[in-house]
Amino acid sequence: MKTNKNPDVASDLIGHVLSEGPPRAASFIVTIYGDVVEPRGGIAWIGNLIAACAGVGISETLVRTAVSRLVTSGQLLGERDGRRSYYRLSAAARTEFAAAAQILFGSQEAVEWNFLHLTGTEPENDMVALERLGYAKIGQRLAFGPRRPGPNPPRAVIFAAQPSAEGEGLSTSISQYWDLAGHSTSYISFINRFSPFLNIVEQTETLLPSACLTLRLLLVHQYRMIVLHDPRLPPSVLPAGWPGHQARQLFTELYRRLSPLADEHIAGSFVTGSGPLPRTTETTRQRLKAGASVSFF
Repeated sequence: MKTNKNPDVASDLIGHVLSEGPPRAASFIVTIYGDVVEPRGGIAWIGNLIAACAGVGISETLVRTAVSRLVTSGQLLGERDGRRSYYRLSAAARTEFAAAAQILFGSQEAVEWNFLHLTGTEPENDMVALERLGYAKIGQRLAFGPRRPGPNPPRAVIFAAQPSAEGEGLSTSISQYWDLAGHSTSYISFINRFSPFLNIVEQTETLLPSACLTLRLLLVHQYRMIVLHDPRLPPSVLPAGWPGHQARQLFTELYRRLSPLADEHIAGSFVTGSGPLPRTTETTRQRLKAGASVSFF
């Protein structure tokens, strides 16, 4: 017996997430590459980017403008095959995307801590970039925080740091250097925004594959905007009931449930010059395997 699809259900969920307006085009395209394209070879047809962005209210004009800017900034490389334009990630962008994917889908074990002394002529700009990654500014040229996956920041001398005891010395510095209240608010907002998805995606047969991909892209986009800025402090120094744990569980559960039909849509519509993107790869299977190991609350 064939189950009827209900596009209104997906539209309501998408509208709930987009209540404050569509995401920025360039940022959402980065999400598409990170979730869909990079684990399947790193290249996509611009028509697929336009269609995926249309699902969240981003116009074709904005997509083309954003792609042009990503090319100018060195994140994307363009190529043509007949009348079609394709874009692949640059080598530098692929390194950045791999580091971000490790935070989104990899182990949440504690990482080593570093002091970074900025050596460039414009330390203010470098410091802003480090703070966006979750480092704490403790001087004009000195930052402190957990080492991020990927290459070390440029224009910096790095010193490994080791707390004198478990949590000792860190707890007293948390409120001074990190805005945990702000991170907590972001996680709670994410939980409130995406918790309504749970009852619906338990029955994904009522959703179109294209809607599952749109919902998954929104899920990844919203979560990465939070977690990539989280300093990922040790559990021993976080407040009791830290909402980041619940947000992580919610993200992994929804990602796992949406993926079968979302991946079906990718295989049926995303193409390169050499053919369609695969439904799954070893990388996508590892992401789902990691998510399956997270127990839901």
